[in-house]
Amino acid sequence: MTDPALWAPWRLDYIKSVDTDEGCFLCRYRDADPSEDDANLVIGRTRHTISLLNRFPYNNGHLLIAPRNHVGDLEAVDVPVLTECVTEIQKWTRRLRQTMSPDGFNIGLNLGRVAGAGLPGHLHWHIVPRWNGDTNFMPVVGNANVIPQSLESLHELLSHEPPTN
Repeated sequence: MTDPALWAPWRLDYIKSVDTDEGCFLCRYRDADPSEDDANLVIGRTRHTISLLNRFPYNNGHLLIAPRNHVGDLEAVDVPVLTECVTEIQKWTRRLRQTMSPDGFNIGLNLGRVAGAGLPGHLHWHIVPRWNGDTNFMPVVGNANVIPQSLESLHELLSHEPPTN
């Protein structure tokens, strides 16, 4: 008897795209006209950074923050760029807290493919909101993530300025 399968066909797009000749999606989105930001799920640009929704999220609200320059070596990033990346991480963490009320966050940077970097040539930080009880049997047993909100809906929510307090 074989174990039952849980099909996750949306993961195939990511698997196929990892080693293609399309180049770096972060650089493509950086260079794209801002009118394409909605389609590319870009939610913010600064002098040194680009912020976007992860098209293959681990959890609802999973964001990526990256330096604009294509660099895969943390030691090669200038301090002003690192400072702006961390400032953006702080800003988007605050924004996620205001709009989605998570109980916590995982924030991380994978350096090198062996460390889990799907795009090792271009550094990017992951911001993953977490809620009490959000890890259930699906990721543990089914090797699948249950995401309760569409990327389009989340993009719409995060793309607008929050109400001022």
